[in-house]
Amino acid sequence: MLLGASLVGALLFSKLVLKLPWTQVGFSLLLLYLGAGGWRFVRIFIKTVRRDVFGGIVLLKVKAKVRRYLQERKTVPLLFASVVRRHPDKTALIFEGTDTHWTFRQLDDYSSRVANFLQARGLVSGNVVALFMENRNEFVGLWLGMAKLGVEAALINTNLRRDALRHCLDTSKALALIFGSEMASAVSEIHGSLKPSLSLFCSGSWEPSTVPANTEHLDPLLENAPKHLPSHPDKGFTDKLFYVYTSGTTGLPKAAIVVNSRYYRMAALVYYGFRMRPDDIVYDCLPLYHSAGNIVGIGQCLLHGMTVVIRKKFSASRFWDDCIKYNCTIVQYIGELCRYLLNQPPREAESRHKVRMALGNGLRQSIWTDFSSRFHIPQVAEFYGATECNCSLGNFDSQVGACGFNSRILSFVYPIRLVRVNEDTMELIRGPDGVCIPCQPGQPGQLVGRIIQQDPLRRFDGYLNQGANNKKIAKDVFKKGDQAYLTGDVLVMDELGYIYFRDRTGDTFRWKGENVSTTEVEGTLSRLLEMADVAVYGVEVPGTEGRAGMAAVASPTSSCDLKRFAQTLEKELPLYARPIFLRFLPELHKTGTFKFQKTELRKEGFNPAVVRDPLFYLDARKGCYVALDQEAYTRIQAGEEKL
Repeated sequence: MLLGASLVGALLFSKLVLKLPWTQVGFSLLLLYLGAGGWRFVRIFIKTVRRDVFGGIVLLKVKAKVRRYLQERKTVPLLFASVVRRHPDKTALIFEGTDTHWTFRQLDDYSSRVANFLQARGLVSGNVVALFMENRNEFVGLWLGMAKLGVEAALINTNLRRDALRHCLDTSKALALIFGSEMASAVSEIHGSLKPSLSLFCSGSWEPSTVPANTEHLDPLLENAPKHLPSHPDKGFTDKLFYVYTSGTTGLPKAAIVVNSRYYRMAALVYYGFRMRPDDIVYDCLPLYHSAGNIVGIGQCLLHGMTVVIRKKFSASRFWDDCIKYNCTIVQYIGELCRYLLNQPPREAESRHKVRMALGNGLRQSIWTDFSSRFHIPQVAEFYGATECNCSLGNFDSQVGACGFNSRILSFVYPIRLVRVNEDTMELIRGPDGVCIPCQPGQPGQLVGRIIQQDPLRRFDGYLNQGANNKKIAKDVFKKGDQAYLTGDVLVMDELGYIYFRDRTGDTFRWKGENVSTTEVEGTLSRLLEMADVAVYGVEVPGTEGRAGMAAVASPTSSCDLKRFAQTLEKELPLYARPIFLRFLPELHKTGTFKFQKTELRKEGFNPAVVRDPLFYLDARKGCYVALDQEAYTRIQAGEEKL
């Protein structure tokens, strides 16, 4: 502002007092502007104008389509129907496990059978059906069929067991549960505590003795259902499509609401931003109960007519063989997956594929170049986003290490911002006017996005639990009276506007590609350890993505049967949530509000030279906790221990 005032003053003085010609006035102003630091703006403009213009075009294109679909009350099933009409006999889905190919017509018919079957069973628009199944073509057909009827699918993480699984079913208010035969034992464990009115259907191989009582075999029922298109429900572009369960700071999984417009926005921004093509073939080995696999991946099939290859689970040894077999041109990843691939011995297959793009998030800068060069992938399409967030980012020009960008020249076009926070407490730092203080380039801050509920690109749909929404919304962020979504993540922006992920904050950390809620794990461990005080936190381990779980247990005698403890954890917690390290200490320090003080615990980590308390680690080979001495610590630091 001071520079602008100086330029105006110089203009008036040169023209009115000195009466200089316009050419001399212009030249003088240019020299003054550059001498006062304006050259930085010129440099930024030259380096970023092409990127910013392309990003602006993508945003305008998606906005135009969103506006049109909003007026026409489109839904994902209706958009899919137009794709089916364009090429009904093109391959839509391929399930690698059985080499099953479905055309768009077959996917359409299967999903219509699902809708008609559920309608015959009395379900109507607005009802909820839970889906608990590993990756396969039927997973897509089931939730798509529900959507054709207006029924909302609750997509449940297949790693969940017991309390967490029961919680998801209860909070979703599901009237029916469709589960894969591979999940029968998990459902049987909680069957006694489920509501008697909950209808149970099993898809896949049928063995009556392994499923809960009153379970029906779904597959023959669908074969006998009519395949005509059911009548369209009274739903529009901003109405609910399904729920994705996400772990947050409140403990147990929360159901994030995905409306039709959000599904379209997430898939479309990726499609146009990364220059995908309708003839691309996507390799999707990510879980379909998450938005990355089901929206970013499967969305390209349903909305843009691309073929998607589904794999039940990621396999580092089979990855490139699959890509060659199915002529894949795009592969999806999370950061940890890329490290697993790099750890594989070199093979001929990794240079014979046709992959031109790796699409995902969490690829560390330290292995970015090694990954793209070793596997000959021209484009790394890194993005940032969460199921419920309104401030997604995309690295459209493959800037190494960046998860996206925001224009330094026209930052107001996309209303996101990094704001200053206390990194220990994550409390927003505000100025004298009460508004959040924006970060300068190089200054880490929490990413926030302005909420505009009338705009499908800026709205916040939140969670089924309204109480959880309040923790993700802040007021007076960009200006007085506004509202913004809080990501809870610390990022940093460079001088050119490229944004880099720095850390996941709050009471969650990421391990094995999953968010781990410390509150949930602490509650489970405390219960198993006779209600002892337990603090759970993430610690960095060299050569791994995210943070490994560590539990500090207040137990003066450390009298715990660790072998039995490890066996019990296998039943109580999913693999990614089980703590890798244990620390037994006399007591845990708490704040005045009885919160555990974890800052020092995190700093001390699991180094036996620093920590004098008994330490243990989960030996993956033995399947139990063993003492962590200096020798074991050295092996872990060198990457010689599998965690």
